[in-house]
Amino acid sequence: MNRWIGLDIGGTKILGSLYGEDDKPIAQSKKKTKAKEGIVVVLDQIFKVIDALYKEIPEIEHSEILGIGVGVPGLITTDGIVKFSPNIPFKDFELQSKIEKKYNVPVSIGNDVNVAMFGEYKFISNALYKNVLGLFIGTGIGGAIIIDSQLYIGQGAAAEFGHIVVNADGAFCGCGAQGCLEAYASKTAMQRYIETQLSKGRLSSLKDFRDTDGAVIKSSTLQNAYASNDPLAVEVIQYASKYLGIAIGSLINMFHPDLFILGGGIIESLGSEMMPLMLKEAERHAMPGLLTSVKFETSKLGDDAGVYGAFQFIKNHI
Repeated sequence: MNRWIGLDIGGTKILGSLYGEDDKPIAQSKKKTKAKEGIVVVLDQIFKVIDALYKEIPEIEHSEILGIGVGVPGLITTDGIVKFSPNIPFKDFELQSKIEKKYNVPVSIGNDVNVAMFGEYKFISNALYKNVLGLFIGTGIGGAIIIDSQLYIGQGAAAEFGHIVVNADGAFCGCGAQGCLEAYASKTAMQRYIETQLSKGRLSSLKDFRDTDGAVIKSSTLQNAYASNDPLAVEVIQYASKYLGIAIGSLINMFHPDLFILGGGIIESLGSEMMPLMLKEAERHAMPGLLTSVKFETSKLGDDAGVYGAFQFIKNHI
């Protein structure tokens, strides 16, 4: 029985799953990333997750594990070098070769959003969809491109849709550029907008949104405030949806895909409310007639998109 391992490495946790030929998970393992303790500790945590999955099957069957797929946030080269990763101490780090050397199996490493998007695409499993775009809205904004049923990554960093410029003279982004989509429609940007309005004396149920100091606002908090018709929550959702719509319209002009998948915490919590707003704005920016032939879907896998995508990523490579 052939098996594969999928790993989703994040800033706070590492999640791994062992998959069989039926694409179903056999076992799962999770460890804290311990990013603040340095690169050696992080690598050891990765190995502990993989080791735990190997232990789920008899040693005689270890050769049936055909490969390991990995999703990591940040800039990943086509040969598995993590050039940079936010919140994880990887810089020009040869993660792929280190895992391959230890376990003696093929390893494929990709950007976490690219990999998660590929998982969503494979999960849908509709042969009609060969050209697909993904836009994931969370603390930041990431994207993915599938062309002729294959994940397109360019030299390794394609589909940084969060850094499409939607307002050339607008707000500065964390990347250093000005007017990026991420500076307007990510959870971080929404939080900044809320804090600015609260500082001006606006009344809102969002005034006590912080659970812990420095925490980014939760999608569920925004959802609850929006559901109660809180004026500031409604305003910030409309504000973010406008800029997401601008980006979606531009992406449709560039790619005219068969399918557009939207995911991430914001969409999982507020997708039904935001989708009409985004599509109305996208229609203003897309070429006439292009939008009507594009199918829109929201992500289906939730927190499992990363590990499932990593599994499909390595399975596809093999």
